[in-house]
Amino acid sequence: MTLFPILVLAGGALALLSPESFSGFSKAINPLLMVIMFGMGLTLTLPDFAMVVRRPLPVLLGVVAQYLIMPLLGLGIAMLLQLPPALAAGVILVGCAPGGTSSNVVTYLAKGDVALSVTMTSISTLLAPIFTPLLTLWLAGQYLPVDAGSMAKSIVQIVLIPVVLGLVLRVLLPRLVSKVLPALPWVSVLAITAVVLIVVAGSAAAIFSAGLLILLAVILHNAGGIALGYGTAKLFKQPIASRRTMAVEIGMQNSGLASGLAKQYFTPEAALPGAVFSVWHNLSGAVIAAYWRRSSAKHAEAAERDANEAEFASK
Repeated sequence: MTLFPILVLAGGALALLSPESFSGFSKAINPLLMVIMFGMGLTLTLPDFAMVVRRPLPVLLGVVAQYLIMPLLGLGIAMLLQLPPALAAGVILVGCAPGGTSSNVVTYLAKGDVALSVTMTSISTLLAPIFTPLLTLWLAGQYLPVDAGSMAKSIVQIVLIPVVLGLVLRVLLPRLVSKVLPALPWVSVLAITAVVLIVVAGSAAAIFSAGLLILLAVILHNAGGIALGYGTAKLFKQPIASRRTMAVEIGMQNSGLASGLAKQYFTPEAALPGAVFSVWHNLSGAVIAAYWRRSSAKHAEAAERDANEAEFASK
């Protein structure tokens, strides 16, 4: 978990130091994203979707919040900071993306509801070909032209088909897939690092001119998503584990996908918010997971201490 943001940071730094070495690899972004999505599909099983029937409220609540909070928050931040059109469109596109692929690990470390996390990520990813282009057209169309139809086709190719193929392969060849599962996180980490490296290399000049503004927008977006995700779950009286899960799921986006789409359909500068988000949300996710994990341990110790004291008093 701690190595992921370090590798992404290292890739970004390398791209800034020698952008000319990597700026010619933009055509590799979509294949790299397909590898990531295929790996995600391999980790899924059909029972992961059974929660939609068993516990529809938290799943429905989480997915609706995913495609409501983050897109509108992205638009609000773009307006608040008066971002240039390309950066505004990029921030909004990050908000319109599905949940991040590393959110399940962060949820586990944060003592959240991992089953709910996997289901939310899966459902939001499968819905991405519909909601991501439509929301981007609605919210970002005022900044840059949006070809929603072509974007939807790209998301089907980059996301839906690889995920479904991975899921089918897991069903047909479970033993073979189980052998490669331990390596999948590393494949995803390396692929996301490569995407960030290529995106940053292609927009090094823009980073030097507007780096702090992009970072501020990303921090506000990520923190706002975490806070509003937790608050929404609390408002609907969900248990603490579900609140943590929704906070992580909504605050962490598939920013690699957002970067790839922004570079393909907007401008290289529009891909920067997604690249920076890829680094930041994993750093913030690691911090908040450590905090919640420590908080759970303290509560468990206090409960055990109270139980021991009560038992001692009864004697």
